[in-house]
Amino acid sequence: MATRSALINVMAAACLKAARGLKRDFGEVEQLQVSVKGPGEFVSAADVAAEKVLKRELAKARPNYGFLLEESGFQPGRDTSHRFIIDPLDGTTNFLHGLPHFAISVALEREGKLIAATVYDPIKDEMFWAEKGLGAYVNDRRLRVSARRNLADALIATGIPFRDRGDHERYLKTLAPAMRAASGVRRWGVASLDLAYVAAGRFDGFWEFDLKPWDIAGGLLLVREAGGDVSDMAGGQDMLTNGSVLAANPTLHDALRRLFAAT
Repeated sequence: MATRSALINVMAAACLKAARGLKRDFGEVEQLQVSVKGPGEFVSAADVAAEKVLKRELAKARPNYGFLLEESGFQPGRDTSHRFIIDPLDGTTNFLHGLPHFAISVALEREGKLIAATVYDPIKDEMFWAEKGLGAYVNDRRLRVSARRNLADALIATGIPFRDRGDHERYLKTLAPAMRAASGVRRWGVASLDLAYVAAGRFDGFWEFDLKPWDIAGGLLLVREAGGDVSDMAGGQDMLTNGSVLAANPTLHDALRRLFAAT
């Protein structure tokens, strides 16, 4: 059985407490058509409530740490070397439509380096977690990225820009070759879980543009600690800054980099 550190226990416990409210609110989604408040307002309230729980619980245990929060932005702490990066509800659109696929993501940076992560799926009760140098796990099971070496056998996840968000043409230039090369392409709408699934070997790779730090911070560490490679789409390590990410096992990461570089 995997032994969680005190830090991971704190982060996981915060996720579990925040998940209680999300699961309760998710049960009300089917009633949204008759709600006085609009569905967007309802989900925003659930998002904010979960964020408050996460911040409160984490601050109890690590009172001097800073926060980078999806809803509240950057809040510096007295300890300037540490900050939590939090997405209280990754997969808001799924949540709004009653799709049981969303997550809570919490990552911790030390001096700008990711050192701990939890990504919790409340509906499936899967707690993905990792610490730098100590491996990645789901609940008590060790994770490893897939061993597939050929793109023709690979199942690749992605995120698709919508409405006026993102560069649609740039994305389509990557989707077309991926469709031709891979066994399949999936779009589930939750970047944190896409990366967690790469770490677990469920997906063989993942790419997306225009993401926020809280979307991917936890998942990036999971993939690294499961033996995978992560980079931005240019092959650098500026994922949290430029919002693009490419993740896979080392062999397929190289293959996807070459594939996308040729577009």
